Amino acid sequence: MTSSTSEMKQWMKTLNLTEAAHILEESLLDAQAKDWSCGRFLQHLLRYELQKRDEKQRAKRMKWAAFPFIKSLDDFRLEEQQSLSKRQMEQLRGLLWLEHTYNIILLGPPGTGKTHLSIGLGIEALEKGRRVSFVAMDTLVHLLKTQGIARTSQVRMRRILDSDLVIIDDLMFMAMDKSESNLFFQFVNKLYSQVSIILTSNKGPEERGELLGDPVITTAILDRILHKSEVIKLSGDSFRLKHRETIFGDF
Repeated sequence: MTSSTSEMKQWMKTLNLTEAAHILEESLLDAQAKDWSCGRFLQHLLRYELQKRDEKQRAKRMKWAAFPFIKSLDDFRLEEQQSLSKRQMEQLRGLLWLEHTYNIILLGPPGTGKTHLSIGLGIEALEKGRRVSFVAMDTLVHLLKTQGIARTSQVRMRRILDSDLVIIDDLMFMAMDKSESNLFFQFVNKLYSQVSIILTSNKGPEERGELLGDPVITTAILDRILHKSEVIKLSGDSFRLKHRETIFGDF
């Protein structure tokens, strides 16, 4: 490495062009061999820098999303879910609802693809540069109860509240007492009209008051969630049972 190249690399790092600095020597050799113009050489370095920054930001968003597994919308067995049309799927994929801060409510029996669909939509949003957070309902209640005393809960809650899309899985998986319901109301109130929410639940409307602890709080929560929302009712047999793996097969 010549002294001038070393000096340029240091300047680039000072300007926070660290990724481009890593390929400076290789790029100089390519420029000489391929007779690049100054503009072509600069374009090559800047494109590489932006590409690597985008990759790092995507990896960070994916880590912060905290998905329990990765499944895209392309992996969703739409042909086995008769209650959701191809047109509706494309409208969901287009994310216009996210731009207008709408909520998506996914209802249905266990195994009908609610969590898969929510994660697939989350990944679509993440790929378009949106900040996404996935949290199971029992985990959310724990975070709400401990954020005042636990640093890790504070950090996680801050990331969730700073998201563009919050996915709450198994909304009514567990019954809440009045204090937990009140914490959940305060949480939903902070998100209201600011952040889109995807909720999944296998419980019907008649069970909401019982599970959320207090009819008044329940009404206030649902009022905010359902104000701007699309309710999608998934039906059919469980995908997991239908496509379960068995040890009694061909090896």
